[in-house]
Amino acid sequence: MNIREIIVGILALLCFGYSAVLYGVHSGAGTFLLWAALGAFFVCCAVGIHFHVWALLPLWLQRVLAVTVSAGVVLFVAVEGCILSGFGAKGEENLDYIIVLGAQVREDGPSNVLKNRLNIAYDYLVENENTVRIVSGGQGSNEPYAEALGMYEYLLEKGISSDRILMEDKSLNTVQNITNSSTIFDKETARVGIVTSNFHVFRSVRIAKKLGIRNVCGIAAYVWPKYFLPGNMLREFFGVMKDFLCGNI
Repeated sequence: MNIREIIVGILALLCFGYSAVLYGVHSGAGTFLLWAALGAFFVCCAVGIHFHVWALLPLWLQRVLAVTVSAGVVLFVAVEGCILSGFGAKGEENLDYIIVLGAQVREDGPSNVLKNRLNIAYDYLVENENTVRIVSGGQGSNEPYAEALGMYEYLLEKGISSDRILMEDKSLNTVQNITNSSTIFDKETARVGIVTSNFHVFRSVRIAKKLGIRNVCGIAAYVWPKYFLPGNMLREFFGVMKDFLCGNI
């Protein structure tokens, strides 16, 4: 067994292990499957290295695969760089509205990801007394109630007045979140902030601009526990690519 087999084998084990962790904590909508698939890919690579499969391929196919893989790596790094650019987004002061994008709710309340977004929104509302908050999120197939309702109740419990919280409870994805929320204000003149997880800021702001919201900025919430972040970053890559291909960004 050579060093390349060992490295690829370790990568496969790490991917399978992380997949098991995500599955165990019920994080994300099937994100653990992405990591399991990546682990399977590294297993195939290890097998290919062990049996010298690369040398058996025709030269033209070696070149095609090399170019394809290299382009894929460059694309992945570029997109992840764009995603990282939104991590430090703090928004602007005295916005007219902030839209808080939904995430999973459970019987006992918002998930950790959603609580992080809500806490950032709460801090902003306390510091900017004239800003109105729109909570946006419908009810998914694995949720006991609409995300917007869970967010509304969470903020009420923290002391935010009900007249500063507007609910949008029909959306099932980011495009719908922003599209439906934007019917509440004037897209040409309103100053709007989008509160979401740091890995989600880049895509959300780009979608909002594509939908015609002229004055929009991101407000990033941290991800906790930190071990969720690699899974979120990988899933967000596919989210960005999907919305790009669909013309949403």
